[in-house]
Amino acid sequence: MRSTQLEIPDVILIEPKVFEDDRGFFFEAWNSQSFWSATGLDVDFVQDNHSGSHRHVLRGLHYQVQPVPQGKLVRAVKGSVFDVAVDIRESSPTFGEWVGVELTEDNRKQLWIPPGFAHGFVALSDWAEILYKTTGFYSADHDRSIRWDDPDIGIEWPIDGEPILSEKDHTAPLLRDTELFA
Repeated sequence: MRSTQLEIPDVILIEPKVFEDDRGFFFEAWNSQSFWSATGLDVDFVQDNHSGSHRHVLRGLHYQVQPVPQGKLVRAVKGSVFDVAVDIRESSPTFGEWVGVELTEDNRKQLWIPPGFAHGFVALSDWAEILYKTTGFYSADHDRSIRWDDPDIGIEWPIDGEPILSEKDHTAPLLRDTELFA
């Protein structure tokens, strides 16, 4: 497993070691020892989520506030997505900044998004499925969202036209109007 810190150092791109031959491939999608060796992080995942989306479906930007924040380890198992993390820690030098990477079933990369970040993605392929592990259980009372097109964040989503949104994401508040991390 190889890890690369992105422009926001707390967000880490994980590249598993993949073994391929004429039969197909094998890789460890999760190994706590390898993750710790590659990142120095000791995380405890408590929930796995699986999401399927049609092309141009955009989900996010989602996060959970204290006392039930969630770190996420995200990977595409079908198709491709553009996956985004936004720093929403008010005391951070990278507050309000974002990073984005393409996760695909072929590149098998994973994105570590720590607590204190909002997460979102848009499906780039006709059909995309992602799996993600979380460090906290889902809590409707602590669930928050930020508008996907907040001009103060300025995410450059790689799609033409308007995305397909849920009602929750369509009516999400701007970064300046929502509850954040200290």
